[in-house]
Amino acid sequence: MRQRPPLTPLVDALPSTVPFVGPEAQERERGRAFRARIGANESSFGPSPRVIARMAKIAGDMWMYCDPDNHDLKVAVAAHHDVKAENVVVGEGIDGLLSLVARMYVAPGDAVVTSLGAYPTFNFHIAGVGGRLVTVAYESDRESLEGLLAAVRRDKAPLVYLSNPDNPMGSWWEAGEIIRFIEALPETTMLVLDEAYGELGPASALPPIDISRPNVIRMRTFSKAYGLAGIRCGYAVAEAQVIRDFEKIRNHYGVSRMAQIAGVEALADQDYLRSVVARVAAGRRRIAGIAEQNGLKPLESATNFVTIDCGGDGAFALKVLQGLLSRDVFIRKPMVPRLDRCIRVSVGLDHELDIFAEELPGALTAARGN
Repeated sequence: MRQRPPLTPLVDALPSTVPFVGPEAQERERGRAFRARIGANESSFGPSPRVIARMAKIAGDMWMYCDPDNHDLKVAVAAHHDVKAENVVVGEGIDGLLSLVARMYVAPGDAVVTSLGAYPTFNFHIAGVGGRLVTVAYESDRESLEGLLAAVRRDKAPLVYLSNPDNPMGSWWEAGEIIRFIEALPETTMLVLDEAYGELGPASALPPIDISRPNVIRMRTFSKAYGLAGIRCGYAVAEAQVIRDFEKIRNHYGVSRMAQIAGVEALADQDYLRSVVARVAAGRRRIAGIAEQNGLKPLESATNFVTIDCGGDGAFALKVLQGLLSRDVFIRKPMVPRLDRCIRVSVGLDHELDIFAEELPGALTAARGN
């Protein structure tokens, strides 16, 4: 037997795992495709026609490396948010940026605060640098601002994660509450404010961007409202020195040429964005109506999905999920106690929601054992 070079003790202790089981993996296991892909919070509406046309036009240029400075996209993002390019960093979606933040602010053994049941990829990256997760339970299906703050103070955490609007519950806090949370944080604690769904919720949920605060990083993505999940592109806005610190470790060739150009075009077509936001709102209403017609309770949502209370425990909701998967409807659900009573359904195209409406009654009947 040949010996393998040893891993670092930290990596050796980690499981080989993926935070999400993708629909593609499930389709491979099932041996057939889903008829309705409404579980990953993608935008079935796709990117703007302007973006698609530009991507098609430049496809032949993909022999060139990307711009490692992401210059044009940084300038476009800066103009969009009325900040300077020095306040913007671009990365491989919010996931790639979270990996960098973990490396920047978390030493092995450091406490890192997040909500129990919040975005699992953040937890994945914290484990990867040896951080110690401190989780705070949701309150009334929202992330607990007071609970997060208390945990930060108690454990002297260098990093805290908050999503607003929230995944997986679709809930949100108004901007004033977020500002109060920020002002109460210790200056030694960095807040990652994940606003992946920011374009889809009420404008009143988004505080003005204040790049003078050195302990807040605002993150956005092109994966949701802009319909570009497949190109992996997101950005963060922060104080200039924080952005310079990203430059110490970021993957400078991580965001492809196609992604950079698509991002610029997407930002330029705000009319299309507004049309998607309206279609998402209509889709949320339709999903809520389907849930209510089946005796279930939809939760109010500021995202492109609706979380549905199935009216039982986690085991019952899991049966509903499995029933829908067996009927070729891809959805997901929260998995932690209290939240796990729910399923989560992304807004999809009309025919996908038609399929969901057709198959939900049968999935519920099977889950109830009728």
